[in-house]
Amino acid sequence: MKRKWKWWSLFFLLLVVLVGWAVSRQTVKEQVVYDDEQKGLEKQIIVYFSHVVAENTPKGLAAQKFAELVEQKTNGRVKVEVFANGSLYSDGEELDALLRGDVQMIAPSFSKVTELIPEWQVLDLPFLFRDDDHVRRVLTGEVGEELLRLLETKGIKGLAFWSNGFKQMMSTARPLVKPDDFRGLRFRIMPSEVIEKQFRLLSGEPVAVSFDHVYRALEQHEFDGQENTISNLYSKGFYKFHPYITISNHGYLGYVVMVNESFWDHLPADIQRNMMEAMREATEWNWQKAKEQNEKELAQLRRRQDVHVYWLTAQEKEEWEKKFSPLYEAYTRQFGSRWLDDIREPK
Repeated sequence: MKRKWKWWSLFFLLLVVLVGWAVSRQTVKEQVVYDDEQKGLEKQIIVYFSHVVAENTPKGLAAQKFAELVEQKTNGRVKVEVFANGSLYSDGEELDALLRGDVQMIAPSFSKVTELIPEWQVLDLPFLFRDDDHVRRVLTGEVGEELLRLLETKGIKGLAFWSNGFKQMMSTARPLVKPDDFRGLRFRIMPSEVIEKQFRLLSGEPVAVSFDHVYRALEQHEFDGQENTISNLYSKGFYKFHPYITISNHGYLGYVVMVNESFWDHLPADIQRNMMEAMREATEWNWQKAKEQNEKELAQLRRRQDVHVYWLTAQEKEEWEKKFSPLYEAYTRQFGSRWLDDIREPK
């Protein structure tokens, strides 16, 4: 009996050794294949670019354009992976994710930056900009450069300003023409102290909701109106809920493209140059695309029988501006008049 048990023990031990050897050999083989597949990709840099709007908006399209240009200019050494529609981080999460280094690039609205740098509130003031050319002169001039430098105090490298065009007012049941038309209505807003006060001056009730939750809130009829660009209104189908559109051009919806500064500083100098070149080209493309897209989609909305578009007259705009004057007074008390003076007459 003992002899039989001994043979079984030897057989079992031999079996274990053979199985172990086979597994080990297969593991080594798989490792060799993995290494071979990765050869040539060892120096590839992956950049996660998170944003919350649709792919077919000016920002969404510019992000894709930037990714394509980076891959071309770096010969594949850098791959920018774009995550649209808040699929990676929501509107309220992406800035913290960037600061933690969990994502390398984002392009939040100016309003989001005001939470980090209060001076940026100036860009949310209504009727601050006269037209697209004025906006561009400001953001590509000395004011824009200084605003980007302020980001560096927070561990952020600002790369460029992107456009989504002027904001319009829209509502569910009636056109918003006179300031009194806003009274008692609930409005979805971006988180912004200035924008919140703007609607309160109109006797409306502002409620901050992140962009990726707006459509769901509209389905549940939580709001009577909102302010937004035509491209966002059209691409997201918001006009189905807010068919009364007032062309007011009262505010500007722009974005700042930013990268985690620590990540940027560790990139090779030639990669930085290539990415900045790609960013300049993508930015030029974005500014033109935003203007064209808003004009084209406004024309498409005007052709719809279920959408009603109204243009504010010069006199009606003056009434709105008078209502908003306390916002300028409050900003000047807090930050002085320098920012406003430089924006009104950009260098």
